[in-house]
Amino acid sequence: MAQKVRFTETVLRDANQSLMATRLPYSDMEKILPTMDKAGYYSVECWGGATFDSCLRYLNEDPWERLRNIRKLMPNTKLQMLLRGQNLLGYKHYHDDVVEKFVELSVKNGIDILRIFDALNDFRNIRTALEATQKAGAIASGCISYTQSPVHTPAKYAEMCKELQTMGFDTICLKDMAGTMSPAEAESLFKGIKDAGVTLPLILHTHCTTGMAYMTIMKAIESGVDIIDTATSCFSNGTSQPATESIYYALEQMGIETGLNEKAINEVNDYFKPIKQKYIDDKTLNPKSMGTDAQALVYKVPGGMLSNMIANLTEMKAMDKFDAALAEIPAVRADMGYPPLVTPLSQMVGNQAVTNVLVGERYKNISKEIKSYLKGEYGISPAPVNAEIQARVLKEAGMEAPLDCRDEDSKRTGEDFAKAREALGDLAKTEEDVMSYICFPNQAVKYLEGRKAKEENMATYSIVEC
Repeated sequence: MAQKVRFTETVLRDANQSLMATRLPYSDMEKILPTMDKAGYYSVECWGGATFDSCLRYLNEDPWERLRNIRKLMPNTKLQMLLRGQNLLGYKHYHDDVVEKFVELSVKNGIDILRIFDALNDFRNIRTALEATQKAGAIASGCISYTQSPVHTPAKYAEMCKELQTMGFDTICLKDMAGTMSPAEAESLFKGIKDAGVTLPLILHTHCTTGMAYMTIMKAIESGVDIIDTATSCFSNGTSQPATESIYYALEQMGIETGLNEKAINEVNDYFKPIKQKYIDDKTLNPKSMGTDAQALVYKVPGGMLSNMIANLTEMKAMDKFDAALAEIPAVRADMGYPPLVTPLSQMVGNQAVTNVLVGERYKNISKEIKSYLKGEYGISPAPVNAEIQARVLKEAGMEAPLDCRDEDSKRTGEDFAKAREALGDLAKTEEDVMSYICFPNQAVKYLEGRKAKEENMATYSIVEC
């Protein structure tokens, strides 16, 4: 039987998130969606990650409406989202009842596959989302945040995959968000996972940041990976994923079935070429994001983190501190117990590194999020954290020891949803509006107030016309 490898197309989410900080509006993707629906992808990643935040904060879009519109124009393709477990799409843990409701609404509005991960690979923090996904009848993909450190070994990853399989996930994804997985590591990793008795379909998600992704993907395919994440070629490479068409052509010549429609995937790329050029011209897409940086093998910095860091330093007129901030990241990561640099940990570690460099003194100012992490609110760190910094934070908070985050998260009071609905008043028309407020209160209120004002203006206009 011929080997089969399926493709997840990322241009609607991670590719543009990594290259241009998730600034791609729905209007720039709408016309190509029917063509994408005919391309034969395993799935299209179109939601989750930073899209929700970006829609409300920068694009003046309702993320739920975006999802419904995509669903309408892509009825035959599995739509996929990235969910940060107990963090949902935000930067803190939510109670179980909120997680359950968010998953229910995501599936109701069009999501078929939820790729669920925890930044620390603390699987206690993904169980609620898994059970909610199963209840909603969607595909649950267990996701492991891949990184290298003294405590992250091939044997450890195989053990994690076995645990995800036992938990009841449908597929397993190795998420190499910084593009630091080498071809040799991919071979030992995927062969080790198979040898450990894992029978679920295996997915590789990687980035081209270090220049190794194409080699790594091919070695992973040789070693038994079933599904790969790629981006239409004009939105590929740099801090994004490898090119869909390039991998397709290589596999076709090797006799490996992909299920892709060559004409359709080329039409998708032709459509996005002028879109990309527009964002290069207006400097939304920084050329730094398109380059290859082998130093990421040292810094372990994922694409989205890098593009956001560039955007933030540019806004602060501090790009001269870029190299120093990059060099500080590994030190902060070690102090935090070697967490994988994936959202929200990537932003937390990156922001703390930038703060350390800009202030000129390490940990003189500790961010609220890092304090929460050191207090145990995000879960168990892969390795022990810097005891001196943690003791300082715990003392400041009047705590003798870190708390157990699951004890807090599991409180099913329903208060979060009820309080949010009350706070919004007549701004909230749907449960989705309430959920947007729970995840991003300030951004949601701003969007909903603008929507209300627009509707009132339209009503006034109609009366005058009559």
